[in-house]
Amino acid sequence: MLDHLGEIALYFFAAVAGIQIIYFLFIFSRVAFYRRKFDLDHTPDGPFSVIICAKDEELNLQKNLPGVLQQRYHQHMKPEYEVIVVNDNSEDDTKYYLRSIEPGYPHYRHIEIKQAAKFIPGKKYPLSIGLKGAQFEKVLLTDADCKPGSTYWLSLMSQGFTDQKEIVLGYGAYHKKPGFLNKIIRYETFFSALQHLSFAMSGMPYMGVGRNLAYKRELFFKHKGFTSHQHIASGDDDLFVNTAANRKNVGVVIDKQAFTYSEPKQSWKSWFRQKTRHMSTGKHYRFGHKFVLGLFSLTHFLFYPAFIFALFFPPPMLWYVLGIFGGKVLIQSVITYAAMRRLDESDLFKFSWLMDIFMVLYYILLTPALMFKAKTNKW
Repeated sequence: MLDHLGEIALYFFAAVAGIQIIYFLFIFSRVAFYRRKFDLDHTPDGPFSVIICAKDEELNLQKNLPGVLQQRYHQHMKPEYEVIVVNDNSEDDTKYYLRSIEPGYPHYRHIEIKQAAKFIPGKKYPLSIGLKGAQFEKVLLTDADCKPGSTYWLSLMSQGFTDQKEIVLGYGAYHKKPGFLNKIIRYETFFSALQHLSFAMSGMPYMGVGRNLAYKRELFFKHKGFTSHQHIASGDDDLFVNTAANRKNVGVVIDKQAFTYSEPKQSWKSWFRQKTRHMSTGKHYRFGHKFVLGLFSLTHFLFYPAFIFALFFPPPMLWYVLGIFGGKVLIQSVITYAAMRRLDESDLFKFSWLMDIFMVLYYILLTPALMFKAKTNKW
């Protein structure tokens, strides 16, 4: 009886570990071993519109907007891009700052929204206004609290529009700061990017992040904007990509100088609230996406309990269990380290196994968000 139970435990653990290994070897390795090189002296092959939506963001705009306005994307000594800031009913002095800088930047303008859109929560309405008001076909989106990684950000992201690409995914990182919460936030951001960027390169794009996301206006209007999910506060980035993306029309740009950097949350409560809101959009993904993501999350969650349970059985089963565990650890470590280097998060590697175990708790805490409607309308 004990031997029979031990065999079941071994097979179950082997199946869980095997599924995880498949994800790391055949999907997540895409980011880890990303090799595309970009040209910093790239000549603009078309004008761009950069759109930022802002609500009570005066201080963040003062800090970050100059970096957006001073991009090296010029031809014949003139900027080949425009920057549009959509001011959504701000109650601080955002509008005065936005007006004050207009004389110094001829390629910049702002749009004032003075009346809230009923029944359309979040930033989907102001973003739609910005997209309708944009002059150019290709648009690059970011947030007021985001700072471009370099003056080549726009140039590098523009190079993602090759072949039939209509959407370009970039990496939106968080600033490195002291403290365990900062490491958790950055690891979860890295882990999320490892998944959605890798899946996109595997021909199964399912989301993008609005801190660093580009697409064509034609695609936006073709899918009638955010109409299908305009009642949901979040999802202006991931749900739109989930709707409009296919296996051929999504490009990925991974280059440190093409990243954006944001200020992370300063408290566990505010970060948890943010993640709960973001997670609540997952139930609206396509069924196939929910299945492959759910399978990975489920096996990731079961891996450590299955390993611990299998340890209670004597040799020779124990040696098989330890061998499988060691093989999975080695493969995951190599790919995680390479991916962290690619996304400039190498300092997190020494904490990666602690963080990986923490993700089990993360699933327990945030999975309910997939079943209940988010309570906040903020963005």
